[in-house]
Amino acid sequence: MSQRKKNPLSTALTRQIHRKYLSISYLGASMILGAVLSGPTYINAAYAADIEDSYRDSAASVDATAPIAALSKLSSLDEVKPLELTVPNIEHFTTSAGVPVSFVQATTLPIVDIDLRFNAGSARDEQIRSNGFGIASMTATMLTQGTHHLDENEFTRAVETLGIDLGSRAYKDMFIVSLRSLSDDAHLLPATDLMTQMLTQATFDQRILERNKARLLVGLQQQKQDPGSLASLAFHDALYGTHPYAHPSSGTLETVPSIDRKDLTEFQSRYLVAANASLAMTGNLTLEQAKTLAETITKKLPTGKAATALPEPKPLTQTQHIHIKFPSTQTTVLMGQLGNKRATDPYAQKKQTSFAIGNDVLAGGNFNARLMTEIRQNQGYTYGISGAMSPMLARGPYQIGFSTRNDKARQAIDASLEVIKDTLNNGITSEEMRLTTDNMKNSFPMSFASNAGINGLLGMMNFYQLPDSYLTDYVKRIDNVTLAEVNQTMRETLHPDTFLIVTVGAEDPWQKDEGKK
Repeated sequence: MSQRKKNPLSTALTRQIHRKYLSISYLGASMILGAVLSGPTYINAAYAADIEDSYRDSAASVDATAPIAALSKLSSLDEVKPLELTVPNIEHFTTSAGVPVSFVQATTLPIVDIDLRFNAGSARDEQIRSNGFGIASMTATMLTQGTHHLDENEFTRAVETLGIDLGSRAYKDMFIVSLRSLSDDAHLLPATDLMTQMLTQATFDQRILERNKARLLVGLQQQKQDPGSLASLAFHDALYGTHPYAHPSSGTLETVPSIDRKDLTEFQSRYLVAANASLAMTGNLTLEQAKTLAETITKKLPTGKAATALPEPKPLTQTQHIHIKFPSTQTTVLMGQLGNKRATDPYAQKKQTSFAIGNDVLAGGNFNARLMTEIRQNQGYTYGISGAMSPMLARGPYQIGFSTRNDKARQAIDASLEVIKDTLNNGITSEEMRLTTDNMKNSFPMSFASNAGINGLLGMMNFYQLPDSYLTDYVKRIDNVTLAEVNQTMRETLHPDTFLIVTVGAEDPWQKDEGKK
């Protein structure tokens, strides 16, 4: 591996700033706290170029030692006290319908956030019927498009009149119905009524369904013009094979036309039921008001049965290269492997924390990450490269993504794999680990700095049946991780020799290599 070049200004200054300041970065916290990442983080090329130009101009005109000397004289920074924080107090109860509820009282704003989750994502599509890809997503779309009491226009008008945010969406392994409303009775009570109507009285009008399918088919056709979408679809299909996670949540051009009203009503009656639900609430309510509201939302839900466990996918045993020809001057690259499922026990959570620390050093979205430093700054192959784990009920994907010039695609891929292998073989350093853990701990409060942030955490924890210690012991878990554990976990988790590598561009980087031989 080539020696990584370091700018003395950027390296020394960055380290001193990290030592002195509380680094606030939501990305570090979200990797552990479970904001479910759908894939790697990409950096806007124009924005990154502006940053690079600005950095070069300032670096050329500044004495590299001056900022460092100035920082050392800011004695007030030495008096900054260690981070102290109080995590939200979570109340737990169960409704008469058997739905578990997590509630946090937050009285600063007159707002209530409600998050009702079902174990019912697109991974269940084929349990409704063979090749039913897109059923869960279409069900989510149509819940707000008319009920037995209000047609589509009337329902939309009621939502807009109240000024509420009410919607539903389907992911691979969860189905979410969410509501945000002012907390006074004049807004919250009719908002809750609309929410219960869409959950229990949706009409799934055939005329609207046909319109939705036509629009969706146009969108799916347009995906063929997006190299990122093409890469993601091919990656999941190859990684998961026959597993339910393989197909896109929105469905495909082949399956969407066959979706009918019966599919949607069956999905709703089978999966949008009390036995399959969990509820999170945050806002300006007393505990008694929260209990009453939770009863109102869940009492009309059919009892039903809990969804069966999803099968575990099988990891690839050898590397696989897939190229999709696309008329572009750039090649989009997506590579990775089968990752982890959501950690629910203390041992698994400790390993999850260890991996999050190591991966932030290797493939985090910041400019100090090893892949960003080597592939972007030193080699100049891309404006941005990053990688992330997306844990789910079953094992989610680990993906690293970037774009580069067509003629540099193979070199960029090889250089990226070299950085990964070097990190696994030699480990991250204690200094890199310290900077990362400081960043994660100090950015942690940002994950519950808003009602929406708190409720998102509550919903995730309730859905995966995580104990409160998952949140309250976050900082402690980071402090208890050792450098040896981080490096060992990285070696146990990542296997670059068997990576699935998908490229979308004008030239096949693998075919070009074979031609040289």
